[in-house]
Amino acid sequence: MAVEELPTDPEASASTLGHERPDVAEYRELAGALRDVVAGEVAFDEYAQVLYATDGSIYGARPAGVVSPRNVEDVRETVRIAAERGVPVLPRGAGSSLAGQAVGPGCIVLDMTRYMDNIVDVDPESERATVQPGLVQDHLDDHLAQYGLKFAPDPASSNRATVGGGIGNNSTGAHSVRYGITDAYTEELRVVLADGSLIHTREVVLDSPEYEEIVGKDDLEADVYRTVREAVEEHEGEIDDKYPELKRSVSGYNLHKVIYENEAGERCINLSKLLVGAEGSLGVIVEATVSLVSRPEETALAMYCFGDLLDAMRAVPEALEFDPSAVELMDDDVFSLAADSTEYAQYAEVIPEGTDAALMLEFDSELHGDFEAAVAETTAHFVDEGAAFDVVEAYDPDAQADLWKLRKAAIPLLMGMEGDAKPYPFIEDASVPPEELADYVGSFEEILEDHDTSAAYFAHAGAGTLHIRPILSLKEDAGIEKMHSITDDVTDLVLDHDGSFSGEHGDGMARTEFNPKMYGEDLWAAFKEVKTAFDPDWQMNPGNVVFREDTEDVGPDGDRGVGADMREHLRYGADYASIEPQTALDFSEEGGFSHLVELCNGCGTCRQTRTDTMCPTYRASQEEIQTTRGRANMLRAAISGDLPEDELQSDRFQEEVLDLCVGCKGCSSDCPTGVDMAKLKAEVKHQHHQKEGVGLRERLFANVDTVSKVGSALAPVSNWAQKLPGADALAERIFGIAADREKPHFASETLVDWFEARGRCQLTPSEADDQVILFPDTYTNYSHPDPGKAAVELLEAAGVYVRMPDGLAPSGRAAFSKGMLDTARERAETNVDALVDAVEDGWSVVFVEPSDAVMFQDEYLDLLSGPAVERVSAAAYGVCEYVDVHRLDEGMAFEAPGEALTYHGHCNQKATNRDHHAVGVLRRAGYDVDPLDSGCCGMAGSFGYEAEHYDLSQAIGRILFRQVEDSGGDRVVAPGASCRTQLGDRDHAERPPHPVEALRDALA
Repeated sequence: MAVEELPTDPEASASTLGHERPDVAEYRELAGALRDVVAGEVAFDEYAQVLYATDGSIYGARPAGVVSPRNVEDVRETVRIAAERGVPVLPRGAGSSLAGQAVGPGCIVLDMTRYMDNIVDVDPESERATVQPGLVQDHLDDHLAQYGLKFAPDPASSNRATVGGGIGNNSTGAHSVRYGITDAYTEELRVVLADGSLIHTREVVLDSPEYEEIVGKDDLEADVYRTVREAVEEHEGEIDDKYPELKRSVSGYNLHKVIYENEAGERCINLSKLLVGAEGSLGVIVEATVSLVSRPEETALAMYCFGDLLDAMRAVPEALEFDPSAVELMDDDVFSLAADSTEYAQYAEVIPEGTDAALMLEFDSELHGDFEAAVAETTAHFVDEGAAFDVVEAYDPDAQADLWKLRKAAIPLLMGMEGDAKPYPFIEDASVPPEELADYVGSFEEILEDHDTSAAYFAHAGAGTLHIRPILSLKEDAGIEKMHSITDDVTDLVLDHDGSFSGEHGDGMARTEFNPKMYGEDLWAAFKEVKTAFDPDWQMNPGNVVFREDTEDVGPDGDRGVGADMREHLRYGADYASIEPQTALDFSEEGGFSHLVELCNGCGTCRQTRTDTMCPTYRASQEEIQTTRGRANMLRAAISGDLPEDELQSDRFQEEVLDLCVGCKGCSSDCPTGVDMAKLKAEVKHQHHQKEGVGLRERLFANVDTVSKVGSALAPVSNWAQKLPGADALAERIFGIAADREKPHFASETLVDWFEARGRCQLTPSEADDQVILFPDTYTNYSHPDPGKAAVELLEAAGVYVRMPDGLAPSGRAAFSKGMLDTARERAETNVDALVDAVEDGWSVVFVEPSDAVMFQDEYLDLLSGPAVERVSAAAYGVCEYVDVHRLDEGMAFEAPGEALTYHGHCNQKATNRDHHAVGVLRRAGYDVDPLDSGCCGMAGSFGYEAEHYDLSQAIGRILFRQVEDSGGDRVVAPGASCRTQLGDRDHAERPPHPVEALRDALA
């Protein structure tokens, strides 16, 4: 992200995120001092502050700025300068934390994910790996797969959460009943302390020469060792009494694990165990050595269905007796929400009617040699003899994946609820012994009833950790006070059941306030002594895990301690207000423009880089501003007054926040709460055009149909003209069209001309079994008609009568993508009027180009309203979708080509769950198809032609190119015109065919 000058007005209005707008002079000086010594990136402007003001929790507060260190020395210099100037420091991974520990008011945020994300070493023999903290856990596990190993803790966020973040939170996941939590696997750390010194924590035998050498020095490390040992030895009784005996307990500091007896019977101290779960409040981890476990070759799942939630809870201790590797719970709220959703309904179909709660047991091949026998035994216990009334068994990996997707859908389904009241995470991961679960939940229900609210139940029942999220609004004082009251009551309840306030997500801003209640006066004092030993001035992520009650200046806002009161620094507080603009698009399905923006809960799914469609620009750049979360945060700041009033319309906002969104629509399906950034972008760009006008290049691209029509009419002269010396440079200088990008080819005979010249359809209506209108999209009609011809021939072979009527306008896709919504609406109205009568007579509308198909299927419903557009939208199909839905290929004779195809689907079709149709038809035609789990190709219509976006377009494209090379198919097929252009431009490769061409070629 480019770093611009800070605002010149230090008296700017207060931020809704609980921290004043930056003291310009102070922060500029601090940023300058950091840039002098840090090789990485330094950003202290308002954009950086807004981007890093939130995490996956309910909290939000502006940091001072962000440093992305390139190496350990950058971290040390940053911490040293921060210490000199009294500025707090917050190390951060993916920012997916749910308790607020990755939110730091006035802090220097250390973003460890940009550069410090490498695997340093893997030793398969000793089953250990050494990594940098910014490494994403799934990336580590992907690398370890070749050795048959994995890192055992498996948080649901592992596709973007970092190893360092997991160590900071003491993370775990669904398999904690089998493997435990992160502190069991963290062996050695390299840590930067508050004075900038670097220490190496590892197992040290107490009173050994090594120990004496450490404590004999006159430095911070020696003070830490002495203080920690003294704290543990002086409070042995309290430690035995206050720390619960649970598989999951991540509240407070790990005083109960830092000193232990090793396998040789020696009494040891390992500060690594203490730093795990410390949430960056004791130091900055810059390298970690972790132990690994073997990876089971196979698993099986059995989901037991109960008619009553408490019956399912009572069954949890019994389930643990059958050696499962996971015991997960879901309640009927999750099932009903899934059944009503577009994305998850298919996974809920297997749940029997009447299921009030379900326990899902996983068995792995390292513990069970016969899965069917293991399931039969548990079924006999729970169904034949117990309270469960049915079981869903899954032995196939795909069937198991569907059940896991249903389980992991719980949070996005719940957070996507309409209205301001949401099931918020604040006491959701308290843990109690599994045998206490039923009584605990019964009492929890009474607390909810007393507070006139309800909650959903799901997650890790086998470890006694249930995610229980009370539903309330944090935009009003009553809801905020209710949250605090519920937490106070629930923490009392947890102690009554010998539990822990947090079994997974840590203390953070949500629970630090209550740690004195859990641990008592003596251990609370010990925690503060340990904190002071590590961090004498309390500058390391202050207010998390511990806080000072005796000061008024811990936090930059003057409160009594950052995180000391869970009601402070809420992202949405009683003072929060946002502007609900008048919109050109229909946002009623999303609850309004503002509600769609606010659906982003900060979980960071858009930061994952290995699967799904979103977010292509982040995958290429690794910059937070280019995530869906980053854009949503910026939009929310703009509409809520957290940025200056006119910032939304500024050139910088338009260029850095909106223009780098390629409109792939991946977020509309891949974002857990369905934040449709492509739709939001189109609306804001439209508003910008209304105020500032439309640029020449935007008009050119929005009206590309006219340009292409002229180019085709003048072909081949128009094609020669583009190749004249200097033509590319001239196009870049005048229109901003990248000189290095090959320009579109124009066909002298359009698809419509060809269709007319051949005498239109070769079938008569009486011979046909069905009838379609083939939409002549701009690219197919004027540039590359061959896929259109193949579509006509394939449909005719299937017995379909094809026609191309006059009077159709361009689909409006190009205008929509540029935010020219009035133009897009006019074209939509023209097409709906032209097609509705035919559709009502039973005609379907078929498209060669996926983006045009999705325009009709999706965006037309946002531009227009009424039965006519609904009918036309419902009758619209991509050509392969049409063939698959109607199973037309079953009546066609194909000669099995014996060819392996690499299939790259179109991101718009993936986002609307229509991309699988082509794969099914190609396979039934006899092809061996490898469908890539790929995102946008990087062209994205006009994006790849724009000079300032060319390099990013190429970077996104290279991600796809690597996937293609790894696939190893005989050739690539891709339905998207932009995708075929990008793939054809790589090393001047041959332009890939459309899948419909491969199908036509396979006809006998």
